[in-house]
Amino acid sequence: MIKVLKPGLATSVQDLGREGYYHLGIPPSGALDQYALSAANQLVGNPPGAAALECTLLGPELEFQQDSLVAVCGARMTPRVDGMEMQQDTAFTVKAGQVLRFDFPKAGARTYVAVAGGIDVPLVLGSRSTYGLGALGGFDGRRLLAGDALPVGIASGKGRAGASLPMALRQSLGGEILLRVVPGLYYERLSESAAKSFFAEPWTVGSEADRIGYRFKGGSALGFQPREQPFGAGSDPSNIVDSCYPIGSIQVPAGLEPIVLHRDAVSGGGYAMIGTVISADLDLIGQMQPNQKARFIAVTLEEALEARRSYKKKLSCLSKLFPS
Repeated sequence: MIKVLKPGLATSVQDLGREGYYHLGIPPSGALDQYALSAANQLVGNPPGAAALECTLLGPELEFQQDSLVAVCGARMTPRVDGMEMQQDTAFTVKAGQVLRFDFPKAGARTYVAVAGGIDVPLVLGSRSTYGLGALGGFDGRRLLAGDALPVGIASGKGRAGASLPMALRQSLGGEILLRVVPGLYYERLSESAAKSFFAEPWTVGSEADRIGYRFKGGSALGFQPREQPFGAGSDPSNIVDSCYPIGSIQVPAGLEPIVLHRDAVSGGGYAMIGTVISADLDLIGQMQPNQKARFIAVTLEEALEARRSYKKKLSCLSKLFPS
């Protein structure tokens, strides 16, 4: 059992998500940085998709009621056990009665805390992930609160203190982020100048960024080609007749600020989507802090598929190093 002394800013239980229900309006949820969650789990001997804690910008304070093997991956939020600095990307032991705290992030936005045995909350539609808008999954369907007691599953015994990620498999965070985008869906609705400026100009992450979507500011307003709005579409030039929203799709309400939809986003609506951030780059978005710079880069579908293969190869390397 783990007692939550302080919950942090937005700490929740997440795994790799619940796939297969998006057509019913239930998003996949799950870790915004899937790689970091998988790495932390495998360092402590868990399956890659075991439930762990996703901690955003300000980490929690956790009192362990039992001896545990722990790993922390993702944002550079130095973990400390009773004040003693622990290494990230490395498994370490926390004794019963000790308290795990975190420094402020030096880079990245979300860190993942995996405990051998996983956070043993109930499965909901095949996943332990928290979907806050729907009060679904996780710990009582919400972010953690002070006083919560988190159950821990039975450890596999395959993890060991000191197990560490090789440098080649550690994440590089911070700086200006390049996000690859497959233009499409309603990209042709943009004016010629807007289609060029979207990719040419730098953008900045807005303070509203969360698990539902990341808003980007600072670029030129994006104009749409004039047309007579079809029946069922709103009056704004960016409105369409309702359509499905893929995870990673980019909408630009009123042409002002692009929003990249993420893992807690609704499944459809009436805004034109000018493209989709490729799946291999979604982890990068989840690690972006407010005011961090980004640029969008147009790629082909073939390039996106090759990037996905490379990403899966990196995940495969983790599994070979730390077989569960």
